[in-house]
Parts: sequence; structure tokens; C-alpha cells
Amino acid sequence: MPKPTLLFAIASDDVNQVRQVLESGDAGPNDQVGPQSALAFTLTNDQLSHKNEIVKALLAYGADPSALRNPGLNPSPEGGEISESGSHSQPAETTPEGMDPATRYYVTRADTTHTRQTSQLIYRSFFRPLTRVRYDLIGQDWVLEQLFRVLSMHSQRLSVAPIVVLLCGPSGHGKSLLARKFGNLLDVPTHTVNMTTLRSTHDLWQSYSMNPYEEPSSDTLAQFLLKNEGERCVVVLDEIEKVEDPKALYSLLMPWELGRCSPEAGKRHVDVRHVIWLGTSNIGHDLVLEYHDSRPDPSKPVTREEYRELMELSRPHVSQCLGASLLSRVTTVLPFVPFTTEEKMAIAAEAVYSLAGSATKTLSPQDVEVIVMKVLPSYFPSEGARSLHRAVSNQLVDLI
Repeated sequence: MPKPTLLFAIASDDVNQVRQVLESGDAGPNDQVGPQSALAFTLTNDQLSHKNEIVKALLAYGADPSALRNPGLNPSPEGGEISESGSHSQPAETTPEGMDPATRYYVTRADTTHTRQTSQLIYRSFFRPLTRVRYDLIGQDWVLEQLFRVLSMHSQRLSVAPIVVLLCGPSGHGKSLLARKFGNLLDVPTHTVNMTTLRSTHDLWQSYSMNPYEEPSSDTLAQFLLKNEGERCVVVLDEIEKVEDPKALYSLLMPWELGRCSPEAGKRHVDVRHVIWLGTSNIGHDLVLEYHDSRPDPSKPVTREEYRELMELSRPHVSQCLGASLLSRVTTVLPFVPFTTEEKMAIAAEAVYSLAGSATKTLSPQDVEVIVMKVLPSYFPSEGARSLHRAVSNQLVDLI
């Protein structure tokens, strides 16, 4: 018998409750809720204000979008018939045309072969929960593929050096969001250093975590590493290129190469082999935008081959800014690229939901799409998602 807990969680319109039920294993994302799959039940429930968030949670935990095409899991509306070709008349809300741009984007993304193949890269490793990040982060599919490849190699012990990943490129395209979600999804401690505040090497190790999304901590970076010695944890070096004195980065050479650090002279070394170091940077901003514009058809999504070429171009560019000795110890440099039309539409639609609040109850998916189409021309690659959020805000002010 299917467990009723998922039905109650979805009907409660509380995405955290849905996540808790799925996380606990009390119910599966592909359980039936009455005659429907959980995904179909959510999409056809007109009482939900947080439908998009609940759909994302179901997909993040493995809900199969192909169930929407299955008449046994997504029955036709009353009077609907199965055609001679075998396809059935789905409820309108469960078809791509009946979804708002954000929901359509996530459901379509989850249904692609590339998404499944990318997830398989780290399926059996400690890093598996990271596959859920694609339901927090819009776009950057090639970033995730390359990141999962690196993590897969590390988990199979094909690489003995610590993991050091540099996320670079234009502002507003998800670098900080990915870095912020990393430790949270893995359920490991995270320490975020705002590199713009550093004046010396000493400042690095004595810096407190500066992330409003983390639990406040009184530990310095040195204390954090000592407390989590030998354990998996994450250190985010935010805006790494904006450090006042580049010499402040020299103390990262040993931990990034040998997995050992010595925050204080004369003190014993701390084992940091299991630390994942994530740097975020706007280095390569112009390079990424110029490369994007030089492509034969910039309106089309970047191909895997184009992305790998951009990675190769980015590395020497970063080397000029941070120095060859530091960059030689970086596992991979991952440039973030401008959004496709579908990705921009999804970002704008999510902005509508987050900014309009309770007013979204009165907006149909078609209403949301109208607002989205109006703001698309306001996207600036140099500002990324922020330009769309600003345009949506202006549109909603006009509507109100």
C-alpha cells in the first residue's frame, strides 16, 4: 500500500515537509498519491501556492517525469481518450504547454538523457546528494558535468591531491549559489572566507565565516580546520582575486598540493586532505562573454566541445591573475556561461514567484509567461540573473 505521508506533505503546501518525508525514506518520489504519481498530483493541484518548489523537491529526490506520459500514473481528464497511436490526453497542467516557464524548465531538464548520465558520474559516491543542486541552480549543465567528473575521479582515488575547484566568469550566473549549496547538500561543515577583507596571510587563517546562509560560528578558519581535521568539509574562498595582497594566497600552496596546512609557525601541521576548496571569482568575465558572442550562433546552447574549449582558454587567463604556482595546484577551472532563452525564462518565472508573494495565487502559468516574455529583453550577460530580477520587480510594481 502506498504511504499516505507524501500526500499529506504535498497537500500541506510546505516544501520543507515534502523534503523531510523524502529524506526520511517514509515515502519515495515516485509513489502514487491516489490514482496519480506524486508529480502529477502536485501539478494538477490548484490549491498549492508553492507548486514550483514542491515539483523541484520531488525531481531533486528522483521523481520520474516520464510518469506524466503514463495513463496509469497520470490519468486523462474525465472524458479524455487514448489515441490510436497509444498516447493519452494528459491533464493540461502536466503538459509542457500548461506549465509556467520555471516548472517546464525543471521537468524538461530532469527528463533528458544528459541529466541522467551526468548524475551517474557520482551515483555511488559520497557526493551523490550534489545531483540535487540542479534543482537550485538554473543552467550551467556543463559546469555540473565537469564538476561531477572531478568528484568521481577523487572518490575512486584516481586523484590523490586535494580537490580545489575555481568557479569563474561573469557575475550573476550561479557561482556563489553553487558554492553555498555545496556543503549544505553534502551535510558537511562549511566555512566561507570573504577574500576582500584579507590584508595578510595571517588574516586568512584568522578569518571568521562570512555567509548569511550558514549558522553563525565563532571559529576562525584555523579553528574550523582543526575541529574538522581528517573529515570531509568545505572551505569557500569568495571573490578570491580581490584579495588586497596576492601574497596572502601563498599559504594555500602547501594545503592545495599536500593536504597539510600550518596556520601558525612552529605548530604541528593540520591534515586537510579531505577539505574541498571552492574559489569564486569574476576572472575571465570578458573572456567568457567574448567567446560566447564569437560562436557561430550565440542563441544556441553551448556544446560540450565548446565548453571544453572555453575551459582551456580560461586556465591561462586565471594563471595571469593568480599566478602559475597557485593555479598549478587547482584541480579544475570552471567558467560559468550566459543563460539560454529557456534558462532566462525560468529565472524570470522564479523571480515572479519569489517577489509577488501571495499574489501569485491569482496568476495562471500563462500570466506568468506574459510577464516573463516582457522582461527577457532586459537580460544583460554582464549582470546575469540580477538584471532579470530587477526587470521582474519593475513589472510587478507596474501591475500592482
